[in-house]
Amino acid sequence: MSFRINHNISSLNSLRNLSNTENTISKSLERLSSGLRVTRGADDPAGLVISENMRAQITGIRQAIENGETATAMIQTAEGAMNEVHNLLNSIRELALHAANEGSNDSVMLSADQDEIDNAIATINRIADQTQFGTKKLLDGTSGMSGSATDSEVTYLSADENTVAGTYAITITTAAEQAVDTAGTGQTANLAADETVTINGVDINLTSGMTQDQVKAELNNYNSSTGVTVTEDASNQLVFTSDGYGTDNSISVVSDTAAAATSTGIGTTAITDTGVDVAGTIGGLAATGDGLVLTGDDGTAIEGLSISTAHAAGAAGSVTVNDNALVFQVGANSNQTVEIAINSLEATTLGTGVTDNMFNNLSEISVLTSAQAQDAIEVIDEAIQEVSQRRGDLGGFQKNTLESNAKNLAVAEENLVATESIIRDTDFASEMARLTKNQILLQSGTAMLTQANQMPQVVLQLLS
Repeated sequence: MSFRINHNISSLNSLRNLSNTENTISKSLERLSSGLRVTRGADDPAGLVISENMRAQITGIRQAIENGETATAMIQTAEGAMNEVHNLLNSIRELALHAANEGSNDSVMLSADQDEIDNAIATINRIADQTQFGTKKLLDGTSGMSGSATDSEVTYLSADENTVAGTYAITITTAAEQAVDTAGTGQTANLAADETVTINGVDINLTSGMTQDQVKAELNNYNSSTGVTVTEDASNQLVFTSDGYGTDNSISVVSDTAAAATSTGIGTTAITDTGVDVAGTIGGLAATGDGLVLTGDDGTAIEGLSISTAHAAGAAGSVTVNDNALVFQVGANSNQTVEIAINSLEATTLGTGVTDNMFNNLSEISVLTSAQAQDAIEVIDEAIQEVSQRRGDLGGFQKNTLESNAKNLAVAEENLVATESIIRDTDFASEMARLTKNQILLQSGTAMLTQANQMPQVVLQLLS
């Protein structure tokens, strides 16, 4: 045994252990008061890195769930507006069916039906233009496929989710034509007798003494029923032209009076003609013509793309299709997005898929004759089907994409939070046991330090 007073090794040892115990107690108190096992990198470097990455994922998932809820609200806004469009289309169909009941309708009743239909179509256009979520318009086409044409004689009509965005050159092989025919001879004097001219089944009574200008005016008064416009050529002959283009538009004109200088010059033999559908390609790909409308064939990049043109045969510029689909961030990481296109709901874009019909879309329909009403019903049915399909697409997107994704994210969040808690949070039972042990060590260490500090005093006995 040695006795030293300059260096008290026992005291230093007790002090070192007491300091370690004090640091451990301090950390335990910090963990118990904060609830966190890891508060700084030194506590658990690897655990901190893993935990912070998990926290980023957790906050990202929570925001993605909120994004999905916002997207659902937007989709419901659009779908609600479409529901009202459906109601309007059903009303229009009812009016068209009434107008088709030719036997009991007169011109006043048909005009009333047409006025109400025109008003309903204007309302559909207003809904399409004004439906918004915040300041973002949903049904005017800016949230779906849009397009533009470079040639002034070409009009972009529509595209759908099957159309591939891009620029496509347009080539017309056959120009669309109206049905056109001319009276056999010209009217060179006032009508010498009463005359009945039948245009597309509509009888028009002319009275003797009428000039050619008066004849033209009277024949054109029935334009809404006949679908034919009457003009005059350089040879003083009446020219009959269908208002529409394509094979669905024809003319048949006959008079009950033989052609003569003192008659309309039409004669008792009917003059007839049929329009020609446009034909051509878009981007070198096959397209089908119907009147003025050229629509990309199924299974091609231009499927669903429709343009309207009266351009002559040859190159007709190009059409550019843009995909402006709504994109929603529904995941916690980059590029975890979903998208849906909501195409225009304007009347010009509805009812465009009907063939062998005098109308190209809903905005053109008329019910002023029985034949027009029958064709209008087909266009309306197609429009109803299109709106139904779009509502179904939105409903499927909401249910199968947004809502299912939210449920999946909720499960992922729960599991990530549980895992991050294991790494980061304090185990209170374990920490309290550690604190109790260290508190005892602190007390015993303090006592032992006191004893160690008293040991050098033994040397005084040697000096007495």
